[in-house]
Amino acid sequence: MLLMEGIDILVSEVGPRDGLQSISAIMPTAQKIRWIDALVAAGVREIEVGSFVPAKLLPQLADTGEIVRHARRHAGLHVAALVPNAKGAQAAIDAGAQKITLPLSASETHSLKNLRRTHAQVFDEVAEIAGLLSALPHGQRPAFEGAISTAFGCTIEGAVPEETVVALSEKLMALGCDEIGLSDTTGYANPAQVKRLVRAVHTAIGSDRMTGLHLHNTRGLGLANVVAGLEVGISTFDASQGGLGGCPFAPGASGNIVSEDLVFMLEAMGLRTGIDIEKLIDARATLAAALPDEPLYGFTPDAGLPLGYSPAG
Repeated sequence: MLLMEGIDILVSEVGPRDGLQSISAIMPTAQKIRWIDALVAAGVREIEVGSFVPAKLLPQLADTGEIVRHARRHAGLHVAALVPNAKGAQAAIDAGAQKITLPLSASETHSLKNLRRTHAQVFDEVAEIAGLLSALPHGQRPAFEGAISTAFGCTIEGAVPEETVVALSEKLMALGCDEIGLSDTTGYANPAQVKRLVRAVHTAIGSDRMTGLHLHNTRGLGLANVVAGLEVGISTFDASQGGLGGCPFAPGASGNIVSEDLVFMLEAMGLRTGIDIEKLIDARATLAAALPDEPLYGFTPDAGLPLGYSPAG
């Protein structure tokens, strides 16, 4: 993902997809729109606004097409969506998504739980999606990310060999993905492992083709893993407002890193995110009003900004 003008690190907000898919409450479309508008007002540059999956599986995201079309009205916002297969990719293209992400679990057992497909079947979907995109005029093609889930470990299979993740990265690129993302779906990663795996994937496919991490804070290492990622050249981090989210098909995999805490840390380190932390905390109030029974997490919103705090210029 190329960085946008005026920022050093892209914080990609995934709450409207990953956060909402993991809770039972269904946020009304009008409230999703208000939340997304508030995030954009805070300076968020990329939002994964939903997922093109059958409504019977994830009724929380049944309105993703409408949400994508609304989000596209915001100039300067990169609108992303998750797709499980070529059918979902076509729906995302039709709605106007500017980035589509297809998840491939490094753990094949998790792939069967999450997508109901083997690795070979997912590869077929990737090739079909690449064909769909290649048929579009160049300026109308959304970016195509292959996201390797359970890259750092799996709650079903346990340890995932790093060579498996590297081989899957190479295969996805060969089939037509534009970029690879690594996801700590289960919150297993530690900083040393993050550095080691990122370096291995960079060596295999190039550092410009793997710039993003999706991390969880399940065991309290989310922000430590972000710092590790920064040290090996990662420039895009997924996060969820209020820490909403977790994979419904990976038992115990709770806790996306909190957008508010991530932005505060990055700006305090002198890195520009383009996000106004105070306005981001205001957006949290919009989320809380829409989901009054859902717990929200994060230290920064509770503690407030420190006296004399000055964000990156």
